Amino acid sequence: MDTLLMVDIVSRVLHLLTAISLVGGSIYAAFVVGPVLRSLGGEKAGEVQSSLTNRWKMWVHGGIALFLLTGFYNYIRAMPAHNEAGDKIYHAFLGTKMLLAFGVMLIASGLVGRSRAFQFMRDSRGLWQTVLIFLAVVIVALSGYIKTRGIPAAKPIPSASVELRADVK
Repeated sequence: MDTLLMVDIVSRVLHLLTAISLVGGSIYAAFVVGPVLRSLGGEKAGEVQSSLTNRWKMWVHGGIALFLLTGFYNYIRAMPAHNEAGDKIYHAFLGTKMLLAFGVMLIASGLVGRSRAFQFMRDSRGLWQTVLIFLAVVIVALSGYIKTRGIPAAKPIPSASVELRADVK
């Protein structure tokens, strides 16, 4: 097997496994862990939340690093074919996906971080987890669409033809 193909496959698998893990973990946190913590209430809930956040933080930060690394690699590998085909839809959807992904990374970092600037996210954890999940679903939908639609055939560049008329000098 070609080495470059193997790197392409490993990069794609790592990218997808990271998405599955982080989005799945966020769904679990929002819809399973969150309600349990709310039912505990008080100081005990705060202790459990703090412990969970400290462990989840490693996954979030590692996942963001993997997303950036594999996403950049996948982008570099896909661009030549889409550029050659003049695939403007791909570029528009990929750009949208990337901007949304940066938003997801910001929210995820804010939820596991300690910065006072993002305390408002941690104070409304359920809301921001829901926003994060919604954006992640949109990203998955965009990714699925642009991956399965394939690369359109390259459009020929129209040639400029000059018609000479006999009556014009």
